[in-house]
Amino acid sequence: MDQPNQPKPWQFHPKEPYLPVTYEGKVVGLCKPEYAMRMLEVLNDEEKVRKALLLACLDLIRQSNGDPNEAEQLVKKYLAKAERPKYGTRAIAAMLHDRQEQLDISDDEFAKFCDSYKLSRKELQGIYAGLKIGDIQLGPLSRILGRSAEDLMAVRDGGNKK
Repeated sequence: MDQPNQPKPWQFHPKEPYLPVTYEGKVVGLCKPEYAMRMLEVLNDEEKVRKALLLACLDLIRQSNGDPNEAEQLVKKYLAKAERPKYGTRAIAAMLHDRQEQLDISDDEFAKFCDSYKLSRKELQGIYAGLKIGDIQLGPLSRILGRSAEDLMAVRDGGNKK
């Protein structure tokens, strides 16, 4: 027996409108009107940026007398470099950058902040330069980033798991 205020698992809302979203003439989904315009602007801008990157790579290859058929590989290479790293020193460096933005402080103030947690300016610069993070640095990094040392160790070593 249903209780009076319990929502039913299957429902429909006939007064809630959805717009069809199409890609190259085919319907790929439905979207609420208040989100549709912005979402499509972002998706179309991404398509434009990818085309611009491809054209830039083609120009670069032509100037160096390379093979224009390699442009797509070059695009993939640059897109991979632009992705946020998930593992390794670069990932922890990105986390440190995020933490600095959260605190809304300058580079110098952030270096002093890290130093107060026993991560020296030199060690911080080493992390940003991509140098290996030692186990001894995980404690200070843990306090700075508000994450467990085990979590940071998994991030640091995640790309090297067998």
